[in-house]
Amino acid sequence: MLPSVEELGIPKEPRNQHSLRSESSNSLASTRAILGQPRLQRTKPIIWCAAILCFIFSLVLIFCGIATLIVYFAMKPRNPTFDIPNASLNVVYFDSPQYLNGEFTLLANFSNPNRRIGVRFESLNIELFYSDRLVSSQTIKPFTQRPRETRLQSVNLISSLVFLPQDVGVKLQRQVENNRINYNARGTFKVRFNIGLIHLSCWLHTICQIEMTSPPTGILVARQCITNRSR
Repeated sequence: MLPSVEELGIPKEPRNQHSLRSESSNSLASTRAILGQPRLQRTKPIIWCAAILCFIFSLVLIFCGIATLIVYFAMKPRNPTFDIPNASLNVVYFDSPQYLNGEFTLLANFSNPNRRIGVRFESLNIELFYSDRLVSSQTIKPFTQRPRETRLQSVNLISSLVFLPQDVGVKLQRQVENNRINYNARGTFKVRFNIGLIHLSCWLHTICQIEMTSPPTGILVARQCITNRSR
């Protein structure tokens, strides 16, 4: 007859420890089963709708961008031109050696050289400089031009008690005596191109060098205008 566990002197595990081990092994097995087989959750319909709308919106943006480039390169819009065909210098005098008063009138010529594209001028500002000193400025109301249209606009520039350094004032007085006065007219314009439903805009910066005779009957002798474009 085989000896029992007690007879061999081997201690017997308590029943409580055995039950705890079985419970822990069962919980570990259930945890592994849960981790190995995750539950699948359904995507909400509102998320699908938002994703579809974003996709459609992206396609519309891409299409509009491609269409704009095609129309732009097909029609090749040209920059409007700005010129000063005529001007008059009515008054130039000093209240004191350094304070200038004057009246200068120029005729601005705006031309749209495009055959099929209309343009709109916005934020128009014309400034008059003498020896890099601002002596007068004037704004012009916005207007629209049809293709191949030209617009003449009279701009009156008045200087009232404008401070000039002494050397600049002496230079101006000498030019008045010599019957040749040099001014710079600078124009800044925001131009919008109307191509069907597409609108493109840019800034035009014009600098015109002007040579006038002396007042009170000062007339335009020579001019040179340069226009640059910026975004």
